[in-house]
Amino acid sequence: MKQSLIITALGAILMASCADEFNTNNYSVDRPAEQEAYLYLNDYQPLKQYVDRAKYANFHLGIGTTATDYLKKELVYSLVNSNFDETEPGNCMKMASCVNSDNGTMNFGTVTEYVNTATDAGLSVYGHTLAWHAQQPVKWLNSLMKDKELDIDPNAKIEKEVYKKDWTTAGSYTMWGQFPEAINAKATATGDGLTVTTTGTIPNFWELQYMVADGISLEEGAEYVMRLEIQGNPANDNLHYVIGAWGNDIKTGVLDFNANMETRDIKFTTTAAVTGVHMLLQSGDYAGSYTIKSVALYKLESPAVEVEKEVNFYTYENKADGKFPHYPMGCEPPIQNGALHFVPTGAWSQFFVVPGGDNKLDEGDYVFYVDMKADKEASGVQLTVQNGWGGDAQQFTAAIPVEAGRKTYALKFPGLTGSPSQNYDCILKPQTADATLDFYSLKVCKIEKLNSIPLTDEEKKDTLTWAMERWIKGMMEACEGKVKAWDVVNEAISGGNADAEGVYALQHATADTKDDFFWQDYLGDLDYVRTAVRLAREYGPEDVKLFINDYNLESDWDQNNKLKSLIAWINRWEADGTTKIDGIGSQMHISCYADPKTQESKKAAIVNMFKLIAASGKLCRVSELDMGYVDADGNSVMTADMTEEQHKQMAELYKFVVKAYFENIPVAQQWGICQWCATDSPADSGWRKGEPTGLWDKNYYRKHTYAGFADGLSGK
Repeated sequence: MKQSLIITALGAILMASCADEFNTNNYSVDRPAEQEAYLYLNDYQPLKQYVDRAKYANFHLGIGTTATDYLKKELVYSLVNSNFDETEPGNCMKMASCVNSDNGTMNFGTVTEYVNTATDAGLSVYGHTLAWHAQQPVKWLNSLMKDKELDIDPNAKIEKEVYKKDWTTAGSYTMWGQFPEAINAKATATGDGLTVTTTGTIPNFWELQYMVADGISLEEGAEYVMRLEIQGNPANDNLHYVIGAWGNDIKTGVLDFNANMETRDIKFTTTAAVTGVHMLLQSGDYAGSYTIKSVALYKLESPAVEVEKEVNFYTYENKADGKFPHYPMGCEPPIQNGALHFVPTGAWSQFFVVPGGDNKLDEGDYVFYVDMKADKEASGVQLTVQNGWGGDAQQFTAAIPVEAGRKTYALKFPGLTGSPSQNYDCILKPQTADATLDFYSLKVCKIEKLNSIPLTDEEKKDTLTWAMERWIKGMMEACEGKVKAWDVVNEAISGGNADAEGVYALQHATADTKDDFFWQDYLGDLDYVRTAVRLAREYGPEDVKLFINDYNLESDWDQNNKLKSLIAWINRWEADGTTKIDGIGSQMHISCYADPKTQESKKAAIVNMFKLIAASGKLCRVSELDMGYVDADGNSVMTADMTEEQHKQMAELYKFVVKAYFENIPVAQQWGICQWCATDSPADSGWRKGEPTGLWDKNYYRKHTYAGFADGLSGK
């Protein structure tokens, strides 16, 4: 096609100033059949020419782009430069695009090229985004949270005794052999150990053997030491041994010993778990006597420390006044000021602080933390932990040395057997207490021996603060101060779980968000945003503008409560006196509704959104504007099924949104509007696939929505 025809067909989007950047002779399209209905669009100028710069001096007209398409300097490059004065990349500035999830290495090559190419073309670049939970290098970030290796020698081993047989008890022990002459041989145990006397006349050493250890269980892949205390006369290196189960020899060899009682170690590693393991000594060919004092087996383990891990255990923390809600036993203390309030009567008494219910504990050692207050020292106060009543029930009782004032008492309960079918009751027994007691709560921790230890909350926060600083510093350096505005935090508000003030909670990790990384889970709801803002100002240009960007701020179903919540959170974040957030970005991924009543409700909420942002005093940016169409039955209509009338309805809604922005946002608070999708979404797209989201169709012909957007900008 001739260049002049292409320029006409594209609606003059290829300006002479950039024509040398794109060879139009290599671009060919077919005009839609209904060409006459669209000819009027040829009379429209590029979009940015409709912004009254004298009136709206601070207004930025932006477009969302794919960096790779823009950097080709072909059609997308020309369209963007001709129609817009600001560009925002969809993905290339997100953390997952720049930080390797395997090892955390950073690569900002595409970012730098994109920023330089756009700014050289006279456009400003809007940064998207510095802090977000999605599209993060999750694997690397999670690796920063892994347990901390203990400061111990990794080659050192400690011995854990798993079996010991003391042979110093007097008695008679029978040996056995394969042949009759060995069957009646005797070994005698005295106070010094098991003494064996043999003549050495049995033909083979294995024909006379005796068991010195039996009934041992071994773990797969574990290292062990079998230790014997032995002496003999005469000294000999011909005493054979077998460690194993019948038909499964794990370790065999010979021992050497002398006339003094000494220790001999036999080390071995298992390849499989084995039960019923024994140690046999074989001495058919030994002439003399020897004594075994003891046999012990030790498992070799890496050094470990004891760490307390809180378990999910029911605890009492009722803040309302009233009667104690559980089973009374001798007394029924009331609830006062969030505590069980016990006044001594001199009578025997006890009561549940944690009743049975679903309170199961695994086998192991535990520590129970009792938060309690007393008006003076008290004696005879106990906590009993039990997993049943009578019979085989296990019961532990620990004394509480009650002091005056409020204190948390740590009570250790070692050796709880645990059972998947048994629950544990916790019973407080102030049986002879002479003080008034207030019981607040109970926390249960299991004591575990670990070679590594989980990071504390403070350590996790410190580590992630470092990671965020490294990331933001690297990004700002890559942009060389050319990017003056950023989504500093993206999509922080959950849209639910409102607090007492009606403010929605921040988003947090759930079972369904394992592919995301929620910084706020570690930094805290306040410090998450404050940290991102602080670092952006520290490493960004001096005149940088920082926005909080979110979706559904124009929602009519909750009367714009998500936006109200965001404004409330901004006030909370800024309450420290140092955090400063410049603006609010409203994504506005909206739809045009065929139902008039629904459409009017949506439009009213859009206007209300602009008014709320204006009242906040913050800059306002429509950050990701695009649009679909919903028919009268509530179904999304795909581009291929759209009618001319529906396209025109969408154009009118674009005009409404843009005009509403100018009418309700004061000039001093205007940042601008960014159209998120230039063209309709392809059928295989990951975003609103197959929907009529663009101002151009997939062949880059202008649509009616182009005219609606332009009319909104011009105020027509």
